[in-house]
Amino acid sequence: MSHRDEEITMLRREVEMLMGERECLLRVVGSTAALIASLDSKRLPVGAVEAADLVATTINQLPDETLQDALRSVHAEIEEEGAAPAQ
Repeated sequence: MSHRDEEITMLRREVEMLMGERECLLRVVGSTAALIASLDSKRLPVGAVEAADLVATTINQLPDETLQDALRSVHAEIEEEGAAPAQ
């Protein structure tokens, strides 16, 4: 195998590893977003509200497309405030 072929193989493995990590991170973010959306902040201890707010703020900084990918990865949908529930 030539040096160039070895480099290509190594890069391919690296990209595959990164894509696997991305999928795992998308599942974590999607699950977390669904959890945060389902919480009733009025019933949480102050420390939990602060932690949930930090997580929600961080998630909201993601590009919309990435957040949608994350939600799709765990088959979750989040209703927007004021939206009527799906029937």
